[in-house]
Amino acid sequence: MMRIVIIALSITLAIMIGFFVGARFFPFEAGLSDTQRMAAAEKLMGMSFTDEERELALEDVLENRRHYGKIRQVSIPNPVPPALEFNPVVAGPEKTPPADVPLQMSTLPDLTRPGEIEELAFATVRELAERIRTRQVTSEELTRMYLDRLKRYDPELHCVISLTENLALEQARRADQEIAQGIYRGPLHGVPYGLKDLFAVRGTKTTWGAKPYQDQVINQDATVFRRLSDAGAVLVAKLSSGALAWGDVWYGEKTRNPWDTQQGSSGSSAGPASATAAGLVAFAIGTETWGSIVSPSTRCGTTGLRPTFGRVSRAGGMNLAWSMDKVGPICRAVEDCALVLDAIRGADGFDREVVDRPFPYTPSVELKSLRIGYVKKLFEADYDNRPYDEATLSKLRDMGVQLVEIELPDLPVGDLAFILNAEAAAAFDEMTRFNLDDQLVRQVRMAWPNVFRTARYIPAVEYIQANRLRYLVMERMKDLFAGIDVYIVPTYGGDNLLMNNLTGHPAVVLPNGFDDKSHPVSICFVGDLYDEATLLAAAKAYQDATSFHQQRPARFAVSR
Repeated sequence: MMRIVIIALSITLAIMIGFFVGARFFPFEAGLSDTQRMAAAEKLMGMSFTDEERELALEDVLENRRHYGKIRQVSIPNPVPPALEFNPVVAGPEKTPPADVPLQMSTLPDLTRPGEIEELAFATVRELAERIRTRQVTSEELTRMYLDRLKRYDPELHCVISLTENLALEQARRADQEIAQGIYRGPLHGVPYGLKDLFAVRGTKTTWGAKPYQDQVINQDATVFRRLSDAGAVLVAKLSSGALAWGDVWYGEKTRNPWDTQQGSSGSSAGPASATAAGLVAFAIGTETWGSIVSPSTRCGTTGLRPTFGRVSRAGGMNLAWSMDKVGPICRAVEDCALVLDAIRGADGFDREVVDRPFPYTPSVELKSLRIGYVKKLFEADYDNRPYDEATLSKLRDMGVQLVEIELPDLPVGDLAFILNAEAAAAFDEMTRFNLDDQLVRQVRMAWPNVFRTARYIPAVEYIQANRLRYLVMERMKDLFAGIDVYIVPTYGGDNLLMNNLTGHPAVVLPNGFDDKSHPVSICFVGDLYDEATLLAAAKAYQDATSFHQQRPARFAVSR
């Protein structure tokens, strides 16, 4: 049975507590007795007890409040996880896992050094890797080029929190020395990248995009940074995140979409998507709890991978919702996502929910051999991007794919969103209690300050019941994938995005056209748990048959 994450005492029966403290919350009811306030609280919870039942419960409710007070005297840092954990795998037989063979890469045509190094600004990781490996270009050349573009274009895009110039040049020179000595660490060796500013890197600020933390320096290296460093990648910048991982609004300027700088880049992986799309980094690392890789990748026309929950360690990163947070790459091509995932995946001994599973990616999959489902009901709905998605289905059929009509679980998935809110409110409990949330830029209904406060009124029983329903959804998804390998769905179709983030399934989103305002649009492929290899191979086959990912935002393109 699923181990439900975080039964936070700070939210249990908090709705009742508000009424017990009288005038502070409801001054017009200051004369009510405790049991009368309990009755009022019941109305908000949709419950009804008798007077005798309230009298019997009163002493224990007041006792719980005393317990809350003592617990709150202990300051619990953000990295501390709950004792209970989330496991996306449900009970019952599993598919036979594939052998964990070395990752394979696609072949490339002969590459030559361009006349100007900046002509490589939009090259894929795969292309850069081959040029570095064959010593056509050096890592230091690429690093200086990307640093220059970051400095030149950040005043328009507002995607950079901190340039890591000294660290980058040190890593680049080391990469060049090693490669000259015949030491080659793999396809990320010497490749410059950006890191979402939720992850700690010693000696740099880690601001979480929020004013209360804008000068925060964490004396730790996040696992994802260490893994990329071990692979020889070069960190050139910490990139913007929406405040506490929501949206494209942080304590600085709104991060912009390179395709339309009057438009935000969406979020919360706002900086990683914007910088990758504008050719300021070769790839970037983002995070997703509910759309934070998918949404900015769609807006900016990048290719984003949200891996299976538990694929990549979150150690050294900001925690928002322990049962939903995931780390993944934002790139310019599907295969780049595979190269990055291979470097950052696997258990590290710090994030207890990360497991070691095979990742036998190969680019040579035959689409006709895969069972690819599509959610017909969602494709036939009335929505803005329907023509582009219909063209995608038509293209897949032209490629020989026999699409299988499927239906997603018929359960109230949209009503489970408060699971995230409850966990996030616990992660930032002290921000609410000490009014630090007043410093956040966004102070509207759909923003963290209000969501954190509202979550205090979620009864613990309802949180647990929601997670039990979540388990039923996970079981239905297991049944669905018993008959298919991958399915395709409109990126924002129905409750699919929330559902996948609750069940832990991986997804890759990639551009499939441009609307009448020349803004990118996207399509989403969803895979089975821990089967990113099949998912990425299927998405790559479609991407290779199109050219949308090769388009460049004119303002930031390199003239030849």
